[in-house]
Amino acid sequence: MRLRNIANARKTLEQHPEMVILDPARHKGLWKKIFENNNPIFLEIGMGKGQFICDLSERMSDVNFLGLEKYDSVMFRALQRLVLNPRQNVLLLRGEAENLLEYFAPGEIERLYLNFSDPWPRKGNIKRRLTHMEFLDRYKIILVPDGEIHIKTDNRLFFEFTLQHMNKYGMRFELINLDLHAKEPKDNIRTEYEESRSAAGAVIYLAVCKFIG
Repeated sequence: MRLRNIANARKTLEQHPEMVILDPARHKGLWKKIFENNNPIFLEIGMGKGQFICDLSERMSDVNFLGLEKYDSVMFRALQRLVLNPRQNVLLLRGEAENLLEYFAPGEIERLYLNFSDPWPRKGNIKRRLTHMEFLDRYKIILVPDGEIHIKTDNRLFFEFTLQHMNKYGMRFELINLDLHAKEPKDNIRTEYEESRSAAGAVIYLAVCKFIG
């Protein structure tokens, strides 16, 4: 999917420091202090236009949510959504998954969401997949010991790769759903991409897993 550049997106993001964190490394280990409460923190990596994280934060008001995104133009769309419907328990972070250990202290996150991550289908890009073992190493550090990873995708090859790598890593699967929308749970919150792909007839896969030990 081609990313449309939005003029002055960065300038707009800079004008909303109460909602947007452009240098998350400055707040490593301090996120609960930023939110001014002791609620658990859930992180979505690659939040897109923010529909998922905003809808989930409304349903779970006793949880703090961080949405990580690397593209200014995409963050701009998420910010627009927050401006129209402000959430005290949501912050948008400008950053990349490769740098998670710079942004978060060990055990600072209680749940991770990986929604429709780029599958990077070419073999030469395997290490860029967000469920590669090198990323799992990072997730294990920033998650609490019993923290969960929730994964949704419409790419079967990526899903199979994910299950294989997590199994090799010694993770425990709490849930595997090979057709989430066949009997869609009432508590499922769709992303914008999920809605469009489902409407086009794509199968949506879901996995929920934890690290062991």
